[in-house]
Amino acid sequence: MTVLPLSPQVFSILSALVEERSGLHFEAAQLSVFAEKVSARAQEAGFESLLDYYYFLRYDAGGAVETQELVDSLVVGETYFFRELAALEMMVSRFVVPGLGGGRRIRIWCAACATGEEPHTVALLLAARGILEEVEITASDISATAVERARNGRFTRRALRQELPGFARPWLDVVGEQVVVAPQLTKHVDWRRINLLDEAAVSELGPFDVILCRNVLIYFDEPTVRAVVRRLGASLRHQGALFVGVSESLLRFGTSLACEEQDGVFFYRKAE
Repeated sequence: MTVLPLSPQVFSILSALVEERSGLHFEAAQLSVFAEKVSARAQEAGFESLLDYYYFLRYDAGGAVETQELVDSLVVGETYFFRELAALEMMVSRFVVPGLGGGRRIRIWCAACATGEEPHTVALLLAARGILEEVEITASDISATAVERARNGRFTRRALRQELPGFARPWLDVVGEQVVVAPQLTKHVDWRRINLLDEAAVSELGPFDVILCRNVLIYFDEPTVRAVVRRLGASLRHQGALFVGVSESLLRFGTSLACEEQDGVFFYRKAE
C-alpha cells in the first residue's frame, strides 16, 4: 500500500470531518499515522487523492456510509478480558448486588465496548454470582465491525492476557488460539452500534444504574469530552455511577457528577 500525500491543509479539513462525525480527535503530530490509516481506506474505496476522498466524504450521497468505514479503520479498539478487573468487581459488589430484588432489573451500559471483551467480562462476573438473569447489559460501539465481532463471541488468544480466573472457567473456553464465550452469555448482552455524539441515540437507551466508558475519553478533545460526559450523566439514574479508565479523570472538566473512591477505585456518582 502507498501512503498518499497529505498536506497540513488537507489533514486539517479531513481530520475535522472525522472529528465532527465521530468525536475522534487527531493532533497535527499524528499526521503521519493518520495519513497511513486514511490512505489504506481511501485506496480500498478507489481514491488516489486524499483531497478527492475528502470531497466524496463531505458531499457525496455515499459519503456517510464510507465515513463509517473510515472511522472503523481509525478506531484503536485495544481491549482484552479482565482489563482493570478490580473496578468491575467493585462495581458489581457496590452497585449491582445491593440493588437486586427491588422490583426492577439493574441496568449496565458498556459504552464504547470495542470488540466486546469488557461486557463479556461483566457477564462472566454476574454469571459467577448467579445473578446474570437479574441484570440487563447493553454494549455499544461506534464501529459496526467491532460490534459484529463482539456479537460473535469468539476471540483470538490475544484477548486473554492472563491465566483464566477460576470464576470464568465454566463459561470461557480456550481452544487452541481461540477464546470462546458461552453462547448464553453473549446472547444476554444487547449489542448496539451507537455514536456517543448522537444525543438522540443515547437518550433512546433509557436510564442506567452503571455506565462503563473506560479508556475512551482520551481520544476526544476537551469540548467533546464535556459533551459526552454530560450526555452519559443524563443517562444515569439517581445515585448511579460512571466508571472511566484508571488513566482518565473528569475533575478538570467540571462535571456535575461527584467523584468518589472505594478500594482504590475511582468513580463518579449522580447525586442530585
